[in-house]
Amino acid sequence: MEEFEAQEVEFWAKIFEEPISRTQMLRRSAAAAAGLTVLAAPASAMAARARVSASGLPASGAGLSMSELVSEAKKEGHVNIIACPPDWANYGEIISTFKSKYGLSLTDANPDGSSAQENQAIVSLKGNSRAPDAVDVGPAFALQGAQQGLYTPYKVSTWASIPANQKDPKGLWTGDYWGAISIGYNSKLVNPAPTSFKDLMNSAYKGQVALNGSPLTSGSAVAGVFAAALANGGSLSNVGPGIDFFAKLKDSGNFITVESTPQTVASGQTPISIDWDYLNLGYVKEYPAADWKVVIPSDGVYGSGYAQAINATAPNPWSARLWEEFLYSDQGQLLWLKGFSHPVRFQDMSKRGVIPAALLKALPPANLYAKVKFANDAQQTTAKNLIAKQWPSKIGA
Repeated sequence: MEEFEAQEVEFWAKIFEEPISRTQMLRRSAAAAAGLTVLAAPASAMAARARVSASGLPASGAGLSMSELVSEAKKEGHVNIIACPPDWANYGEIISTFKSKYGLSLTDANPDGSSAQENQAIVSLKGNSRAPDAVDVGPAFALQGAQQGLYTPYKVSTWASIPANQKDPKGLWTGDYWGAISIGYNSKLVNPAPTSFKDLMNSAYKGQVALNGSPLTSGSAVAGVFAAALANGGSLSNVGPGIDFFAKLKDSGNFITVESTPQTVASGQTPISIDWDYLNLGYVKEYPAADWKVVIPSDGVYGSGYAQAINATAPNPWSARLWEEFLYSDQGQLLWLKGFSHPVRFQDMSKRGVIPAALLKALPPANLYAKVKFANDAQQTTAKNLIAKQWPSKIGA
């Protein structure tokens, strides 16, 4: 058992030493920071803070007293997040723990919303008390939001332990967790069991295969296209074969444009779901009647993460910063790991021996992820543009 745990820790730590998606995916966000200058803190009232933003609010948790942060957040008394369903990466427990720990109320608007809708909410609700204070968006949409000046810089107090390739140098966004595309299926309805994208063309799966949304708006679905491309002769730089795969899958009658959600999984409406591993793994326990099974496809292993960012015009800016500090604390990171996602500070926590063995054991064997590939910023942008051009005509909205 000890040897198994050591191997798991070594593998996941190595993953985070690789130049994974975030900085490469989102490095262009630096251009958007021009209007969000990070200033050196004066030696007077802000002496305890390493830096402040152009608005005068803290841009760094370094040197910022947690008691002061909690006090200011409690004056606001509330925090708005968006598109964080309770069964997504253990957000339900993360939210309840945060509320209990700090005594703040929290609104999770549009829990089933997409990354595009999160950014749009910042724009359309600007100046409104219902505007999101913080967002959790996919790579391509974090890049877009940073370029549009939607985010304000903030470096959490654990910033130094976050791999450099997982954070914007100025703090406009920070990688929080990542997952790999998997194939989840209702073993009561699906026979034979699929193990690859190639298998999904089997006529036995007519009307059974679904994505988590449309890649025109959903980061999860974009990742599904990347994985399908890798499985069908494409590459991170060319997702065309992935788009064509879904077009063929739809023409065969196997692919349905019904969005895969917890509700459709529970009802049997989407017997096969191409989705993040942490979501499909969560369904195993959540829906025992479906006898839900999960595989990492043998022919296309694609991984990607999400990023946290604070709204530049957040109605509750102190609470937003407290929310971020909680998410990037050991406690918050372990709650994400409990939800089967791979937290960004995994390497640091594994070195310090603070990860319970049971959480490691609950993940699929590390060797299944050995071939995982991550797209960089240029590849993400190219994929997003090609999907926008071809998906509507080949598959539909």
